[in-house]
Amino acid sequence: MTSAVTDSIAITPIAYIESPYKEKFAIPRQPGLASAAKGKVILCNEANDPQMVRELAQYSHIWLLFVFHGTQNQGWKPLVRPPRLGGNKKIGVLATRSTFRPNPIGMSVVKLDKVEDNSKQVVLHISGLDLLDKTPIIDIKPYVPYSDALSDAQAGFAQQQPSKQLSVHFTAAAKAQIAQFKSHYPDLANLIEQVLKQDPRPAYKADKLDEKQYGMSLYDFNISWKMIDLTQVNVLSVVETDKK
Repeated sequence: MTSAVTDSIAITPIAYIESPYKEKFAIPRQPGLASAAKGKVILCNEANDPQMVRELAQYSHIWLLFVFHGTQNQGWKPLVRPPRLGGNKKIGVLATRSTFRPNPIGMSVVKLDKVEDNSKQVVLHISGLDLLDKTPIIDIKPYVPYSDALSDAQAGFAQQQPSKQLSVHFTAAAKAQIAQFKSHYPDLANLIEQVLKQDPRPAYKADKLDEKQYGMSLYDFNISWKMIDLTQVNVLSVVETDKK
């Protein structure tokens, strides 16, 4: 049977993301899990036109279609191991939201906080994002509740949000460090807590205690943390990165 599909389709990014997530590690596995994560969609090229976003502000949420630019060079396989299943069971890649796909395209629904339109740049202020910094955006669509939120939909192994969450604690040193940046990053502590309560460690380490000290990057900070026990995390330090 001859396919009518063309061999290739040219897609040009229309925007890119400014995100607190500077590396893939510790990004929430789904949007909305860290509401304190705030970012920007910077429209670019021909899409940087106020007419493109006329009336968009009437919507509370938007869909972002994007490219998994952080993993696209690693290729893909027909079977993957979803973290939700502990990384122990293989299922078809098209039955998951794995970042390793035949075409590295993802979609994410985020809260639209504000549409900023000045004479030179159109910016969408968003929150609840789960995207790596500099992610290329290939399309933006309004979220329409009556068609996009289906109450009787079935979602297999991901029907419900994970109920098990870790308790996050801050050392006195970490609290003092966060306090220094409160004026510019008022939600920093909330974001750290929301990210760590999901247990960002590799799936195979779930329900396992390890002594390793972990690090992650949020905004312009390096955050060090470690497990206290199977239910608790201790944030050790929050240090601003060297911008030189």
